[in-house]
Amino acid sequence: MAGISRAVLTTDEAATYLGVAPSTLRTWRHRRVGPPSFRMGAKVVYRLAALDAYLVECEMADSRSNPDLDPRNAAIRPRRGRSGLRLAEAA
Repeated sequence: MAGISRAVLTTDEAATYLGVAPSTLRTWRHRRVGPPSFRMGAKVVYRLAALDAYLVECEMADSRSNPDLDPRNAAIRPRRGRSGLRLAEAA
């Protein structure tokens, strides 16, 4: 049994894995955000694969990790005046 890895983690273990407080995971669960969890008997557990997927999702939502979200790569949009028209059109 020494080499068997677990597929699910308790709230405390998942919080340690993610580097957040257990209370943060509880808050996320009640707000229905964060990694998915489910009840296994009386315990709330998190699949290790779901925690890894959540980390990837967070990484891809960050502009420092995802070049598509980097504002320096965004196309420059023409400025608009108060009328809603592009400033070049208003003249």
